[in-house]
Amino acid sequence: MGRLKVTIIIASLLVICFSLYLFLSNSNQTKQVDVEVSLNGAADSNEMTGKSQKKEETVAEDESPEKEEQVEDVSGNIEDNEEEEVADSEDNKLITITEDVRETVREAVDGVIRLFKKDLKVVAIGDSLTQGIGDETESGGYVGILNNTFEDNNINITIENYGKRGNRTDQLLKRLEKKEVAESIQKANIVIITIGANDIMKIVRTNFTNLNIELFNQEKPEYLERLTAIFNKINEVNPNTNIYLVGFYNPFDRYFGDIEELQMIVNDWNESSKSVTEEFDNVNYIPISDLFSHSDIELLSDDQFHPNTSGYKLIAKRILENMEEVSVEPAVITEDVE
Repeated sequence: MGRLKVTIIIASLLVICFSLYLFLSNSNQTKQVDVEVSLNGAADSNEMTGKSQKKEETVAEDESPEKEEQVEDVSGNIEDNEEEEVADSEDNKLITITEDVRETVREAVDGVIRLFKKDLKVVAIGDSLTQGIGDETESGGYVGILNNTFEDNNINITIENYGKRGNRTDQLLKRLEKKEVAESIQKANIVIITIGANDIMKIVRTNFTNLNIELFNQEKPEYLERLTAIFNKINEVNPNTNIYLVGFYNPFDRYFGDIEELQMIVNDWNESSKSVTEEFDNVNYIPISDLFSHSDIELLSDDQFHPNTSGYKLIAKRILENMEEVSVEPAVITEDVE
């Protein structure tokens, strides 16, 4: 196949997938929840933190139209009571279902998690992967799963989440200048970052009529320069923290796995990102692309772009296995001796 034909196919498929992603993601807004300090949310009017999310919900309730005055109707008391009982029954079913769903993400690993320090503070920052978009349990994605895992193992680790959907490296650099974010990082023992996928998507959006691999190669040095600046900025704020950069995956692999160029771009940018982390003593790279490559189970949400709960669970497990501050000990299986 000629280069021009390959380019046209890649461009067409990327545009179609990206358009589908935009349509579905806009119609599937995910409600975020608070994890310990502030699980999913914003440091400003555009940043969605769990704390600000809860505040927005409170405001929304306060601004809701006043309920219509209810007039007592003696003749309808029996019927009203029956309707209330049905409503209560439905509410109880919903609560039970929600609890059952969230119970599936209680732990990311089978085994015992041990902490090398008494207490730790973690700051998670980056794009929609950190925000937890796509997690159908609305538990905060990999951050919520990590938090639940720490709680189940009686580990005192607090997590502050500054994930923001759509963030690129240039936008993350600006957010690091914000007072709330800087103060959190200043007190953090660990900073977990997901960034880079939207830098690739920007190239697709702005060049979809003339998309080719060379465009990604031209943009990559500037991306790596911004990534280096992010690490430098965090170290400037807190030189004693450990930084973990989580790689990104190819969301088109399941449906367009035969188009090698897509995976080549993802692999190249991941490898280059890893090379940058190796220039710092306190920065580690955590790969996740292999987790989503040719998986036998569905790991993407309904928008076919972000991870679902199963995908986030694998990400959380991979992060735990690569954190220097904790150890994962396999569960001991005991057999009864007759």
